[in-house]
Amino acid sequence: MFIDSHAHLDGKQFDTDREQVIARAREAGVTNILAIGNGDGPVNFDCGIQLAEKYDFMYASIGIHPHEARLADQAAFDRMAQLARHPKVIAWGEIGLDYHYDHSPRDTQRQVFAKQMELAAAARLPIVIHCRPSDGSDNAWEDCLRLIHEQWAAKGLGGVLHCFTGTWEQARRGLDMGFMISFAGNVTFPKAEQIRDAARQVPLDRMLIETDCPYLAPIPYRGKRNEPAFVRETAGKLGELRGLSREEVGEITSRNFYNFFKLTEMVENKVPAQ
Repeated sequence: MFIDSHAHLDGKQFDTDREQVIARAREAGVTNILAIGNGDGPVNFDCGIQLAEKYDFMYASIGIHPHEARLADQAAFDRMAQLARHPKVIAWGEIGLDYHYDHSPRDTQRQVFAKQMELAAAARLPIVIHCRPSDGSDNAWEDCLRLIHEQWAAKGLGGVLHCFTGTWEQARRGLDMGFMISFAGNVTFPKAEQIRDAARQVPLDRMLIETDCPYLAPIPYRGKRNEPAFVRETAGKLGELRGLSREEVGEITSRNFYNFFKLTEMVENKVPAQ
């Protein structure tokens, strides 16, 4: 069994065959999917909820991605506060900082990130973090981890450092603040030694796997559209790094997902107890 803990299945890349993509995931042993609710910003950040309402094995998040931070206003914040009460919403995100593309001004990104942490705390939801620095710089990581430390860590709700691309030291700082570390298909890329170094050291009970589909398809699918079924390849690579089978990584990370989000599917899906 495998869980894709971060999928953008609402994207237009799936408009022609979404049902088939989801069917392939189930055939590949994917028992649950967290449908990320960013969409294109405030206009449709309920997209994850719409999928989770349609498929009983899906959960949803809500949030404004740093790319669309410039579009955030009080109406959007109020709407998210309402959506956060939906029974299928288990996380707030992805939120954070992106200094690589700078689609929104950095000061706006930081302000909207801080506001969403405030809203997530009120909703008692963990946060899913997007952090991408500018090329050759860790400035986004420093700002992101500082803001989490100052405004979130004491809440005790933790979160997920999604599609982790940082150093082991940055992962350790996240772990110390109650975060799970989630690895995506880029852990299989030849030049991703920094990610693999972190993956070798993150405690097994603090690790998740994801696709971040339709992006970052793992080897041997690199360059193609990613989809939830391919999460098996990420599990396989992590297994190589940790001396485990693909299936063992799937079971461990599935158990971690259920435990962290306080879900009950562990019994239903017969995950072996620790």
